[in-house]
Amino acid sequence: MGGIGATGFLLLAVIALLLFGPNKLPELGRAFGRTLKEFKAGTRELMAEDDDQAKRPASSSRIEVSGSEGAQPEASRAEARRLPE
Repeated sequence: MGGIGATGFLLLAVIALLLFGPNKLPELGRAFGRTLKEFKAGTRELMAEDDDQAKRPASSSRIEVSGSEGAQPEASRAEARRLPE
């Protein structure tokens, strides 16, 4: 279940050669290489942004809880949800 073996890779190469022809394959390879290069550059850029955000202090993203529900003990909230008899 590993991956594509030598026979599978050879079969894919023959099918690609038949579909696109010998003149078009180098162009497709270059286009694929450029696409992969752009993808890697974008990934590096996103990773750098994440690293920059992780280094910043998180003091500005504090969450405050207020209101009567947050102060009520668990038992009184359960009593408030009961149906009247």
